[in-house]
Amino acid sequence: MIPNEPALNGEDLFTISAGGYSATADAFARDPDTSGLWFLSMVGPQTALKAIWASLLKQPPDAAYIIRGIEGMALSGGYQRCQVPHHTVGTWTTRIARLPASRGWHALVYTRLAEFSFERDDFLLLAQDQADAPGLHHRFLDRRSPLPLHRSWRDWLWRRGLDTGEIVPLESAGLLAYTCNPRGEDLKADLSAAVAAGTLTLGPDNINDTEEDNNDG
Repeated sequence: MIPNEPALNGEDLFTISAGGYSATADAFARDPDTSGLWFLSMVGPQTALKAIWASLLKQPPDAAYIIRGIEGMALSGGYQRCQVPHHTVGTWTTRIARLPASRGWHALVYTRLAEFSFERDDFLLLAQDQADAPGLHHRFLDRRSPLPLHRSWRDWLWRRGLDTGEIVPLESAGLLAYTCNPRGEDLKADLSAAVAAGTLTLGPDNINDTEEDNNDG
C-alpha cells in the first residue's frame, strides 16, 4: 500500500539531499547493496521537493544521500548514497500536495512497479505491517503468474520467495519494502513438487477477502 500521508515522528526522520537541495524524509526504501532508491516520502518547500525529484531522475543522476536526522538538524555521519535503479528509469511518478496544517509540502516519489496493475513481472511490495506482506505478495504474484495461485498458498509462496531470493527485503523506514522478481519456470516446478508431496492442497479457502490489500494507494 502506497501511503498517502506523512507520519512525522521526530526520532524516525531522515534527510534526503540531492542537487544542492534537502528535505525531511519520513519514509524511504533503499537497497543497501546497490544504493538503489525504490521509494521516498519527503516533506519541505515545494521548490526543494521538485528539485530533489528532478535530481534523482536525471541521467546520470545527481549524487543523493539519505542522512539520519531531520532536515536542518541532520546528525553527522550515517550518510547513505542512493540512486534510482537504472532498470526502473521511465517507471517513476510523484504526488506532491500541500500539507493542510502548515506551509510545507509533501511528496511521494515512487516507481510504478509498486502499483498492482502495472504491466511488469517484477514488482515492488510496500507494506505497513509484516502480517500484511504475504497476502499482498500473493495478490501481486497471482496477477502476474500464468498459473492459478490458490489464496491458501500465500504463506508458502512468501516463505519460498524469501528462501529462493525472489523476494529481497530492502532497508526501509516508515514502511516495509521488498523487491520481488518471480521466476516463472522455477515457481511452476516448485508448485508441482509441493502439490505432489501434499504440502499444498486445494482445500477450503478461509481467508477473508478484506485481508487482501493492494499497493494502489
